[in-house]
Amino acid sequence: MGTDTVRTDAADEAAGRRREQRGWYFYDWACSVYSTSVLTVFLGPYLTSVAEAASDADGYVHPLGIPVRAGSFFAYSVSLSVILAVVVMPLVGAAADRTGRKKPLLAAAAYVGATATVGMFFLDGDRYLLGGLLLVVANAAQSVAMMLYNSYLPQIAPPEERDAVSSRGWAFGYAAGSLVLVLNLVLFTAHDSFGVSESTAVRICLASAGLWWGAFTLVPLRRLRDRRAPEGRATAPGLRQLAATVRDMRRHPLTLAFLLAYLVYNDGIQTVISQASVYGSEELDLGQSTLIGAVLLVQVLAVAGALGMGRLARKYGAKRTILGSLVAWTVTLAAGYFLPAGAPVWFFVLAAGIGLVLGGSQALSRSLFSHLVPPGKEAEYFSAYEMSDRGMSWMGPLLFGLTYQLTGSYRDAIISLVAFFLLGFALLARVPVRRAITAAGNPVPERI
Repeated sequence: MGTDTVRTDAADEAAGRRREQRGWYFYDWACSVYSTSVLTVFLGPYLTSVAEAASDADGYVHPLGIPVRAGSFFAYSVSLSVILAVVVMPLVGAAADRTGRKKPLLAAAAYVGATATVGMFFLDGDRYLLGGLLLVVANAAQSVAMMLYNSYLPQIAPPEERDAVSSRGWAFGYAAGSLVLVLNLVLFTAHDSFGVSESTAVRICLASAGLWWGAFTLVPLRRLRDRRAPEGRATAPGLRQLAATVRDMRRHPLTLAFLLAYLVYNDGIQTVISQASVYGSEELDLGQSTLIGAVLLVQVLAVAGALGMGRLARKYGAKRTILGSLVAWTVTLAAGYFLPAGAPVWFFVLAAGIGLVLGGSQALSRSLFSHLVPPGKEAEYFSAYEMSDRGMSWMGPLLFGLTYQLTGSYRDAIISLVAFFLLGFALLARVPVRRAITAAGNPVPERI
């Protein structure tokens, strides 16, 4: 009788865990449409064109009286949104761990971001300042929400399941991005048939991403559950708690070493994602339909790439698989420098290379970091991770924007990003991940 009860309890626990995992996947399904349709495809070229419409005879706009080349305004706005997220995320993460109530904070961040994205429908004419403001709010809110979402991973998946669960989450996100991009492509290419202008079609695509984000966020909010905060946790609010978090992280130097490596190489990844459409439209003279098709190819192949690299990690370990992906990123990005203008076929080849490594490198980095987080401090530590993921990714856009401002060449801007992958590889190769997991107080998986 006792054995049967134990088996029943274990089965119920496993069923509850799978239900939470399926709900967790759906936040990637909800929010990835923002990353794909808004940040990667439409907003960069469109906001750049709006800024150009508002620029002076020398091609500059003047937000707050500061001269900014119109072609750099989008990159600078991304950097500003990231700096805002850096300030907010540790405070929200500490509050989530202190109270054990992640779900209300996730809801608030998600719906602030979704609302700002819906507001992009009103971005027309020369309203570049409105576009910059909405981008800053939406991108910062997305970073905060993703920090909370990622912090659920070590709570809903035991160590041996995390690579697979993380990879499925990314696959869900890329599948949603693919589906919505198909719909976007139909609307954008046939906008005359729908009786709308090209500008209006773009604004509908932007706003619809916000509606999708808000609607599907309801699924994880129903299925995920809050955990009781550990007894004896510090209750210092605001900046005092942030300072305590920083002090605690210094007690885990190997975790910080991984974060430093991730900060560097992921900065390159995030900048490629956010600036690729600008590079394609401004430097390679490719049309919007070509850019959408290329990003759609990335999304489709990223589903297979995320799942395939998850399988490679089971055989070779997450660290070795990530290192291999950084070599592929370096080769792919270097090849992008030499792409001829007006040649969409080669741009599609480049997109295929990016797609095959994009999802896996991100998914495995997330699951690897989850092993390095001390129990009970998931949101605090994932706030630092999210700084590296989106929060600290201001250096790449800033370097990209500055390089273009100084040289006037997007090719020089794109090749400058190779440094992030080379340095990130060198830093990650030096991290002893098994020792880092043990130092964090977690069991070491057989293959890591």
